[in-house]
Amino acid sequence: MPSSVPTFDELMAGCTRSAVHLEMRDAYAVDNEKGPFADWKAGVRLDPADRASWWRPWLDLITSTVARGVVVRRTRIVSEPVSDYIRYEHSGTFTNVAAGEHVRWLPRRLASGIALPGNDFWLFDGTWVHWNHFTGDGQWAGEEVTDDPAAAKLCAGAFEAAWDLGTPHDQYRIR
Repeated sequence: MPSSVPTFDELMAGCTRSAVHLEMRDAYAVDNEKGPFADWKAGVRLDPADRASWWRPWLDLITSTVARGVVVRRTRIVSEPVSDYIRYEHSGTFTNVAAGEHVRWLPRRLASGIALPGNDFWLFDGTWVHWNHFTGDGQWAGEEVTDDPAAAKLCAGAFEAAWDLGTPHDQYRIR
């Protein structure tokens, strides 16, 4: 039975139409990426032909969510020239796409006319907002979940505006 404030996993499992994610930082320092980011900086690249080497539980979750008929979209707003972290993300985004996620990239200079919330978020079925909070140096600082209609409206509008201006992953060239 879900809690009164659903967890991220409950939100993902319960959504029926859409799950959208807006990322707005140029670097993240989350623990589970420290090793892979260091490897990438040392020249290691994922091999698209060796699916077993890069498939992970997150991609299983996306695949099963998409199989239920949910459209999963992500937009990344990035400064250009991009940071090393964004280069790292871009090089591995083919895995998200392979799992069924739609990903677009939006240069920050093109986002000036969008009213953006102060934090990255997931929006589930246009109703539940899952905020992700980060410290100044990119460490994960917690989450917040709300079904406040004003927050959902802000996030939906921001995401759609960014999505409309964004470039599909397979067309975005790193600068």
